[in-house]
Amino acid sequence: MYNKIIKLIIAFLIIGYAIFQFTEGNIGNGIMYILLSLIFIFLYFKNEFILLAFLRLRKQDFAGATKWLNKIKNPSTALVKKQEGYYNFLHGIMVSQTNMNEAEKYFKRAVDLGLSMDHDLAMAKLNLAGIAFSKRRPQEAKKLLSDAQKLDKRNMLAEQIKMMKQQMKKASIPNQHYGNRNMRRR
Repeated sequence: MYNKIIKLIIAFLIIGYAIFQFTEGNIGNGIMYILLSLIFIFLYFKNEFILLAFLRLRKQDFAGATKWLNKIKNPSTALVKKQEGYYNFLHGIMVSQTNMNEAEKYFKRAVDLGLSMDHDLAMAKLNLAGIAFSKRRPQEAKKLLSDAQKLDKRNMLAEQIKMMKQQMKKASIPNQHYGNRNMRRR
């Protein structure tokens, strides 16, 4: 993995050499070098290890995704702000299977840093709503759930949001029911 600054330096050097090739009359070589430099510019905005972790996660290989994420040693210097958000988002997904407190920390950091796609941000807020609900913070969970619903413009998470709302209603009904019984006894 190259540092983000090194990726840009390599891209500009390749572009410089492509311009040299154009001036020498080697148009085909110049075009090839321009295309080569685009790869480094792409990797500046989309980190290769995060892309590989997403591919592993898509195949439900959590261990493989964690392996690729662990290759990023210092995310704050090696990644652009949005990439760092996705780094924390992916770590939150991995850790949510075992440690809710750690997952909450990662998801909050991902939301703070920002994610480039609205449905990813909605997914992070939905996970945070689930964690807040499990920690008995219903007001925070409702707010996060409504934020997730607003961000989910294509209704990709509609079913999960609906299930979460039903669970929240079920949890609030017994509390109201017991409260009414206590009132009748007095």
